[in-house]
Amino acid sequence: MKNAARFHILILAGAVFVALALVGAYAEEVKPVSMAESPLVLTASEAQAVVEFETRLKDYVALHRKLEATLPGVPKKATPEQVNENQQALSALIRTARAGEKQGEFFTAGAMQGEFFTPEMQALVKRALAAALAGPEGEDRKASIVDEDTDVANLKVNDRYPDEIPLSAMPLRVLKTLPKLDEGLEYRFIGKRLVLLDTHANMIVDFTENVLP
Repeated sequence: MKNAARFHILILAGAVFVALALVGAYAEEVKPVSMAESPLVLTASEAQAVVEFETRLKDYVALHRKLEATLPGVPKKATPEQVNENQQALSALIRTARAGEKQGEFFTAGAMQGEFFTPEMQALVKRALAAALAGPEGEDRKASIVDEDTDVANLKVNDRYPDEIPLSAMPLRVLKTLPKLDEGLEYRFIGKRLVLLDTHANMIVDFTENVLP
């Protein structure tokens, strides 16, 4: 009787071990929803970095929409002056909110660089870009993105996107390797740094160090 009980325990333990192994193997290949089109196979730690990135984005978008709703709407045929006025007003509200008390689990006073592009996320972005720009067409894609004359020495979170810097091209191959963004947020490059841009406020939300190969 005791031997039979031990046998059943061993079988149960073996089944649990196999199940955990399968879960672990599956976790290595799971991609967050926003990375569904990416050709990259993410490790578990990379997938977690993306989930945290998305959570921060969700908090930011909620804050953005809440503040934007307090401003007068921009006319359909707005003049450049009206658009600029709205951008300035919205960016001022966001800047004040991000510098104050926490607006969610991840928002910290001062809105420092790296709030979205954590070290783990930057490492993933660098790997993703290396893959996207590999191969015979890689150099052409890179040339379409970056201009040596468009770098800025001192980027700052919450600053207005530099008026003198044209918006960089973002090849579809590159975009598919990065997490998808909500409407009103875009990826752009300034030099070799990837920027998270709030287009409604024309404001730098976060940026990386040099990640472009």
